[in-house]
Amino acid sequence: MIARIPASGPSDPFADLRRLTGRDLLLLSWLAEHYVLSTEQIATALFPSTRSAQKRLTTLHRIGAVSRWTFARTEKTSGSYRYTLGTLGVLLHPHAYTDPDNPAAAPPRSHLERRARILRSPRLEHLLGVNTFFTDLHARARTSGGRAELLRWWSEQHATAAFRLPRVDIRPDGHGIWREGSTHIGLFLEHDRGTEDIDRVLRKLGAYERLAADGGPRFPILLWVPDPRRETSLLNRLSAARLPMAVATAVHNRNPAGPVWALAGASRGKRLFLFELPSQPGSGHITHFA
Repeated sequence: MIARIPASGPSDPFADLRRLTGRDLLLLSWLAEHYVLSTEQIATALFPSTRSAQKRLTTLHRIGAVSRWTFARTEKTSGSYRYTLGTLGVLLHPHAYTDPDNPAAAPPRSHLERRARILRSPRLEHLLGVNTFFTDLHARARTSGGRAELLRWWSEQHATAAFRLPRVDIRPDGHGIWREGSTHIGLFLEHDRGTEDIDRVLRKLGAYERLAADGGPRFPILLWVPDPRRETSLLNRLSAARLPMAVATAVHNRNPAGPVWALAGASRGKRLFLFELPSQPGSGHITHFA
């Protein structure tokens, strides 16, 4: 007589949690906050090589920690994977941001719906551009021997909510706190792809002025631009501006912590390291520096 094999119970959705390392958990927290990262961004920020990143990401995909898709290779995009949270990742981050275009949208019914919202978003390339800035800072910190560290990396949605006041509604593309040596600076990133007219870019500075006037932080506004011509136009327009916070420009590059920043209103030709930019945590009831 053949013994009956008892039916197995429902599988534990957290069974693979024990396989996640501290680095894996950090990556999942980034995907919960920032929606999407490419293979190159993850490798740059967290791994010694692209090959080691690919091997680990394959494992994370297999256990459902991450989900992924790829685009065909073009002149502007590589054929690498784009990663978002998978089933296990969503279980670990049930309050992850759910829609890059509409923060008030109803929560997705699954990680696949969340991924579809990200994939279809007209802001996808913009999101990836913003995330490159911050993953490059993480790469600088990782190879600095402890001298540098990105202490905070907030998304647009996070920063918008955290700094909102009755008459203030800043919407930075990203916010961070950078430490180099003993110097700490806060920053607000405006990632510029050259798709908006310069007047519209400059109008965004008004909200940061109101934030400073209401006792908020006077962190530098970083205008991260696609080419030198765009940067020159912005600096020319800013040359006579009297702003309560620093505004600095730089052309997209892979070392945003380096001596690449031109401070608006300062002498032309001089470039500053990121940690050299003026930064004040604020004197009022919101500082958001700690």
